[in-house]
Amino acid sequence: MRVAFVGKGGSGKTTLSALFSRHVAHSGAPVVAIDGDINQHLAYALGLDENEVFAAPPLSARTGEIKGYLRGTNPRIPSIEAMVKTTPPGRGSRLLRLLGDDKVHSHHVQEVGGVPLMVTGAFAESDLGVACYHSKLGAVELYLNHLVDGPGEYAVVDMTAGADAFASGLFTRFDMTFLVVEPTRKSLSVYRQYRDHAAEFDIPVAVVGNKVTGEDDLLYLKEHVGDDLLAHVAQSSYVRAQEQGRGRGELEPHNTRTLDLLRAAVDARPKDWAAFQKHAVEFHLRNAAAWANEATGQDLATQIDPDFQHGPTALAALV
Repeated sequence: MRVAFVGKGGSGKTTLSALFSRHVAHSGAPVVAIDGDINQHLAYALGLDENEVFAAPPLSARTGEIKGYLRGTNPRIPSIEAMVKTTPPGRGSRLLRLLGDDKVHSHHVQEVGGVPLMVTGAFAESDLGVACYHSKLGAVELYLNHLVDGPGEYAVVDMTAGADAFASGLFTRFDMTFLVVEPTRKSLSVYRQYRDHAAEFDIPVAVVGNKVTGEDDLLYLKEHVGDDLLAHVAQSSYVRAQEQGRGRGELEPHNTRTLDLLRAAVDARPKDWAAFQKHAVEFHLRNAAAWANEATGQDLATQIDPDFQHGPTALAALV
């Protein structure tokens, strides 16, 4: 199952991404965490020392190689230059299994705090003033487009902050999106934006209240979020200790139960491969018309394989 954590900058979505990923990994379930935020702090939230460097190459550093690998023998994609971030898989494409023996996972995964992690990559000096961060997220979108994940498997993405997550079709790549909301007016404003945008595409969103200090905060969230509020995280001395580099103790029982509730919500979501592929095709056509046809000099609508059925069926056909 694919899980996204989104929210206003500073809401705690990176912290929640790390807590959830670690919680699932320590249960023995297969999980890959992906840092898709411009700030690239997930490795440190998972326990990487501030003096350490995440050694695995970022996905954005090898986007061309990833394209070449995923392209496989798909006859609808004549070259990697014709393959853009939204290009959906078709017959002949290489599909991925979570933590499978493939070039993507073997090159880009590093374990941090017991959690396999991939990172998108930070801005380089050459990017400043000439590129947007969403160009780097293209590798993540390609990864999720070609991933066949099963029940009890988790790809957890710490997304870009705010409603900026809607600047690409990546927001449709998830089975469940957790919107992290603080009990503040600014955070609620981002919640309303995200809720309204997601509703246009029938994207499931559940709210996780964060930094809740008492009953007044919880009542405030319930008043403004209503039934969208799935659970909340109370102010945590454990999290503060982690952030200060004092990695001792255990997460509070209430907050551990909240993580259990989030996992149960993810597990309860039915996997809809048809809807997933429908969204992939829709946003590929949007991108083709908006910029990609002109950029590649080709009609990228021809990349869509109308007879391709994503999911376990497609994976079985490759065996």
